[in-house]
Amino acid sequence: MKLIVTGSIAYDYLMSFPGKFTEHFLTDHLQRVSLSFLVDSMDKRRGGCAPNIAYTLALLGERPYLMGAAGQDFGEYGEWLEAAGIDTSLVLQVRDKFTASFFCSTDTENNQIASFYTGAMANAGELSFRTVGPVRLTIISPNDPAAMVQYAEECRTLEVPFVFDPGQQCARMSGEELRDGMRGAHIVICNDYEFELIRQKTGLGERDVLRDAAALVVTRGENGSTIFVEDGQVDVPAVAPQRIVDPTGVGDAFRGGLLKGLVAGTGLTVAARMGSVAATWALEHLGGQSHAYTLDEFAERYASHFGPLEL
Repeated sequence: MKLIVTGSIAYDYLMSFPGKFTEHFLTDHLQRVSLSFLVDSMDKRRGGCAPNIAYTLALLGERPYLMGAAGQDFGEYGEWLEAAGIDTSLVLQVRDKFTASFFCSTDTENNQIASFYTGAMANAGELSFRTVGPVRLTIISPNDPAAMVQYAEECRTLEVPFVFDPGQQCARMSGEELRDGMRGAHIVICNDYEFELIRQKTGLGERDVLRDAAALVVTRGENGSTIFVEDGQVDVPAVAPQRIVDPTGVGDAFRGGLLKGLVAGTGLTVAARMGSVAATWALEHLGGQSHAYTLDEFAERYASHFGPLEL
């Protein structure tokens, strides 16, 4: 049975600004902002939520299936993903569009200003769970909003366990779309800022979400994450990094570690701890797919913070 990762496939253009964005916003003139930041460096990296998540799963010994829409420029990227242990047979390659692109500037305080070009991602709705065969678990990560809602509906109908991860699309999706995506989810996952957007758009609090989903995981950056289930909540600490290089892809790495724990049957608390370890490894490198480790190295780092890991 397949472990499927759906979501955006993109190229990341990562830039560094040698100052603080907040020092350049004039509070008395926020009704009309015109700013340009001169950056010191730019790197083009393979990215997108789905490949980032799948990459962590591959590092942890899985062979996930990547399900998403890419453009005419996907060839080399697809070959690299296959070499990394990710099955790309479910990727739709749109010949007359470019792969989605993420343009992100990060300042010295790890604040980020970003733009996202949709490109081929707009065709994600052409893919369907009805044609992929048996699935043991999937994650619906940020993608074309209509496709995300479609995938959730298909998973409910086909009885496919799914993790709903609205992520950056919380800003774009309506309250109705967010409700539809969360309904019937095995887990809903988002960061604390995204959950506030969900709260505002749907009127749902943490306990309300649990009426439609089995669990809610809210990540809180350096403050770790909180797991909400019907009978209570558990706080999971973050793992302190050896160095901080780039926050891009850190949340995706957390999700990859979490999913590995779920398919390995560790239970949600251990799975979230695995997410914390995976996230820190990503934080210590530039981009979401430039780091690497063995299962033994991962288990050793996990054990130094949480005790022995049994998979």
